[in-house]
Amino acid sequence: MENSLSRVLDVESLCVTHYVRRTSARRVPLHAVAGVDMHIQSGEIVGLVGESGSGKSSLSLAIAALGKVTSGKIQVSGHDLTRLRGKSLRHARADVQMVFQDPHASLDPRQTIGGGLNEIRKLHSGRVSKLTNEELLLRVGLSPGILDRVPSQISGGQAQRVSITRAMMLQPALLIADEPTSGLDASVQAQIIDLFRTLRVDSGLSILFVSHNLAVVRQLCDRAYVMKEGVVVESGDTKTIFESPKHSYTKLLIDAVPGKNLKLAESGL
Repeated sequence: MENSLSRVLDVESLCVTHYVRRTSARRVPLHAVAGVDMHIQSGEIVGLVGESGSGKSSLSLAIAALGKVTSGKIQVSGHDLTRLRGKSLRHARADVQMVFQDPHASLDPRQTIGGGLNEIRKLHSGRVSKLTNEELLLRVGLSPGILDRVPSQISGGQAQRVSITRAMMLQPALLIADEPTSGLDASVQAQIIDLFRTLRVDSGLSILFVSHNLAVVRQLCDRAYVMKEGVVVESGDTKTIFESPKHSYTKLLIDAVPGKNLKLAESGL
């Protein structure tokens, strides 16, 4: 039985409702997240899968305290993010960091890589890693020589490693990786996946891995949640979900994989 005291993330009955304008005088509710429960244990990598529009992004942004929460509770490392405000919220929010799909979009194009890392050190002087910028870059397989470069001078794979470095500087309890390998070629995808494994082993990091790539989720994640229209329709350990799916929607997702091939080695990753 899982120990609730070792949980890094506890989401209870979370709802996120947006209002969409249908006519000039009428707005209707869109339930992006509808009563979701989720938990992540310390050192666990958990997948979140579903089609575009399933609610994955709304849920992820809510957990990171970057998006709307209509009702429910989000608890990270014992702090209820839905109740905190002001400085208390900013402090607790640092426990959750996000790595986005487009790494270049999350980096200031005018700022050197070193300048961006130093800015984080100034803004969060009380909790940043004691490792130097050079040491942090070496941990993610980057040469310290890129510190003087701007984002346009590095590749997509290098930019994603920089984004991971920036997130890990704050020593978060939970890292949310939102489609982090999308748009990268197969060899670079494999390197980023191996990096997540290393971070889990070396620092005990917990990761919420959001992806439509079922092959990667099957290979990387301990457990997975399947979302459809704002609702979790199935959850459990990845082996069981992908080899013996119970919900018809999960079966459809798996059937849609070219060749129904969910093994990374066979998929070229």
